[in-house]
Amino acid sequence: MARALVLLVLLVFVVDVIIAGGDHHHCCKNPPALNSTSGSGHVEEIGGLKAYVSGSLDSKLGILLVSDFFGYEAPNLRNLADKVAAAGYYVVVPDFFHGDPYTPGEDVLVWLQSHGTDKGAADAKQVIKALKYKGISAVGAAGMCWGGKVVGELAKSDDLKAIVMMHPSRVTVEDIKEIKVPISILGAELDKQSPPALLKQFEEVLSTKPEVDSFVKIFEGVDHGWTLRYDIGNKEAVKQAEKAHHYMLKWLSKYVKC
Repeated sequence: MARALVLLVLLVFVVDVIIAGGDHHHCCKNPPALNSTSGSGHVEEIGGLKAYVSGSLDSKLGILLVSDFFGYEAPNLRNLADKVAAAGYYVVVPDFFHGDPYTPGEDVLVWLQSHGTDKGAADAKQVIKALKYKGISAVGAAGMCWGGKVVGELAKSDDLKAIVMMHPSRVTVEDIKEIKVPISILGAELDKQSPPALLKQFEEVLSTKPEVDSFVKIFEGVDHGWTLRYDIGNKEAVKQAEKAHHYMLKWLSKYVKC
């Protein structure tokens, strides 16, 4: 009897691991070719982390971009930072993985053990504090995949003016219940990490929180990661990504202001 119970526990554990690994399959697809010199900005240390920075401090308005598993050297992410900076913001993309982004083929569950979103959120708070020390008066944030969970954690306090989650990973209904700042959630119709059914649940929860402005949109025909891991040679993919970027910037500009 005892042996059977042990075997049952082991079986449940193995199944959980398999399911968890499968959950992150979409997070690891279409890895970018990382480039430490990409973008028109520069890298400096902010809040104890290396960060890609674009824009001028004179704007007094800061935007924190939190990457997916592949980190802050992804060219499309840096190009997005430059685009947001061109709209009048001081944009910071920190290296939350301390030089160790996810590598294709690596065991994602093992990697996540040392790259947790709780640590990411704690590091992000130090970055926000550093931005305010530099004279930034209002800060908003957008997070993609892994970064969606991080900005969700930050939005449980009043550190930020607003957040945007794009194809978030590992965000739960309980997380959404604790959100305290305006939130926009941009999801993908074909996303199995945060499928439309889950985003509808998020929307229902947010509808019971009139004190928190919210917006949820599901983009048709796109998959997890479409806002960052697109092929720049694919006009339709670029168009879909830019559409999401437009919604992101529109939401942030509504709330991140002097």
